[in-house]
Amino acid sequence: MKRILLALLLSAAALRAAPPLNVLVLLADDWRHDTLSAAGNPVVQTPHLDQLGREGTRFTHACVTTSICGVSRASLFTGQWMSRHGNSAFAAFKTPWEQTYPGLLRARGYHVGHVGKWHNGKFPSEHFDFGRAYAGTHWMKQPDGSKIHVTRKNQDDALEFLRQRPADRPFCLTLAFFATHAEDGNPLQYLPQPESLSRYQDVAIPLPPTATEAAFRLLPPFFANEKNEGRVRWHWRFDTPEKYQSMMKNYYRLASEVDDTCGRILAELDRQGLRDSTLVIFTGDNGYFHGEHGLADKWYPHEESIRVPLIVRDPRLAPPQRGRTRGDLVLNVDIAPTLLAATGTSAPAPMQGRDFAPLYLQADPPAWREDFFYEHAQLTSRDFIPASQALVTRDWKYFNWPDFNQEQLFDLKSDPGELLDLVADPAQAARLAVMRERFAALKAAAL
Repeated sequence: MKRILLALLLSAAALRAAPPLNVLVLLADDWRHDTLSAAGNPVVQTPHLDQLGREGTRFTHACVTTSICGVSRASLFTGQWMSRHGNSAFAAFKTPWEQTYPGLLRARGYHVGHVGKWHNGKFPSEHFDFGRAYAGTHWMKQPDGSKIHVTRKNQDDALEFLRQRPADRPFCLTLAFFATHAEDGNPLQYLPQPESLSRYQDVAIPLPPTATEAAFRLLPPFFANEKNEGRVRWHWRFDTPEKYQSMMKNYYRLASEVDDTCGRILAELDRQGLRDSTLVIFTGDNGYFHGEHGLADKWYPHEESIRVPLIVRDPRLAPPQRGRTRGDLVLNVDIAPTLLAATGTSAPAPMQGRDFAPLYLQADPPAWREDFFYEHAQLTSRDFIPASQALVTRDWKYFNWPDFNQEQLFDLKSDPGELLDLVADPAQAARLAVMRERFAALKAAAL
């Protein structure tokens, strides 16, 4: 008995003495859930991220609570819905910095860095030990007049952070890619590096089943005025078969370049012997329409827009449990409390997300959310980007378009393309009432 007690005490002491985990967040832009070969995409090649999934856990139904760059990033840092952090577009969030995951970890002695896209007002460089913020263009001018691709600069800056960090402190690095975001002011939209142009050259990109004029006509009537920004950008990118092929190939080339960079960053962790002491999370800031419903970009509550990739490589995960997938509704607001818990840092009370590590670490995972509230503010005008809200479950989805006082209801099991609106179906009246009530409750809780 004494031996057992002594062993337990020694084990507990060793656990307390173990250095805290490092944190690496790899955040891709406009990268939807199925832009991974491991997710069944028949075209895109993402070998390094696929390998990351084999070494960790891949979540197949990860979602964002608001599908737009700035708001989603604010939710990532704060663990809060838009309604609480207060950034409804691209401004600074109102949550105090000391309640964000970079702020909390730096206060604990972490060496904290941010590389790449920020999109939450002025970049707060004073809050980072290493800060390089930039985005908006694929090719950037350097001080010597030469140009560098933004993904290559992401890579160089991240490697500089890892190689120059103090060896006696844990680190937290957020590597926020600009790719695969379009360069909106450029008619080419997606501008990969020259060495990538041979990729996908002889491949025909399949057209999504709902990328049709008929599907567009099934959207609420306020989309039909052709002023909607999702429709405008569809014309930029996808309104002819030739344009669709060209744009999608370059989009996938940008994705593969991000994958290449992730591979080099992960190799650097291995070179420094950090694999077993670093929590790695790969995800995206929002989903993306590839022509589905006759739309481009994001913003709305459709599956293509709100679902993102999520891969977690956690050194605490036992080898036999690695390489599995999970279908839980994990959200971007869950990432901050998860990485805080992994580093032994208490999440502040205003954080609304939950630590999802028990879902993959525990033999008997805890009960988890069955639904969530989605929100997106109106931008510019209701014709440009109307406000949208939703109650999202795995099997059903309730849409609310507050600018037009219009509702929609979709059965995702029988209608995964979200084409058949059942809101006026008498057979669904009881379900609609229940979903309205739950929607109202979760909307209030998001404040």
